[in-house]
Amino acid sequence: MTVAGMDAFEEIAPEHMSFADQAYLVIRDKLIMLEIRPNQAIVESELAAQLKTGRTPVREALKRLEADRLVVSFPRRGTFATGVDVADLRHISQIRVNLEPVAARAAAENTSAAVRSHLLELADCTSALEVETIDRSELMRWDLRAHRAIYRAAGNPHLEDVLVRYDNLATRIFCIFLDRLPAVARHVGEHAALLRTIADGDSDAAAALAADHVIGFEKAIRAVV
Repeated sequence: MTVAGMDAFEEIAPEHMSFADQAYLVIRDKLIMLEIRPNQAIVESELAAQLKTGRTPVREALKRLEADRLVVSFPRRGTFATGVDVADLRHISQIRVNLEPVAARAAAENTSAAVRSHLLELADCTSALEVETIDRSELMRWDLRAHRAIYRAAGNPHLEDVLVRYDNLATRIFCIFLDRLPAVARHVGEHAALLRTIADGDSDAAAALAADHVIGFEKAIRAVV
């Protein structure tokens, strides 16, 4: 049995994961995509029922999510989704603008034939998206898929962990302003060029595109705040 609601952008097969790991990924997705709203109280029993699992995996997942800064627990008050503070954008972007190019460069230098094929396939799927008509939340899921693929391709699990954490926080901010951002489709579409550049092994160009992508994200948010 697997936890209900496993998200498609995760590459690890559910059958190879513990219930706690599965719960972590599903709840994390709900928090990132704002299905669980910022500052909303989190009720373990309700989540367990939604995910068709026990409360212990949910409790373990919430502990990990607290370390990710996606939930916060207060004695005698309970657990809540963290708030979204746009003031954090500068700090998050400072980390990402330095590390996203490192991941893109490493991926371009180190990818195997199989990984290059996967990145090109993802690039083709991204280019084929009907970006003007597709639901914007689904566009953000494509954004997550592309970034996850690049982080994995870099071949550095420590770098991957850091970037996943801060990409999650950035995506929450993005989702807050999603309906006010005119260039979401273009932002997501940029991934196709980045993925192809990495697959081509052009490390300098990949690093530059990754940096421009992060800078463009921050500028887009600041323009509507």
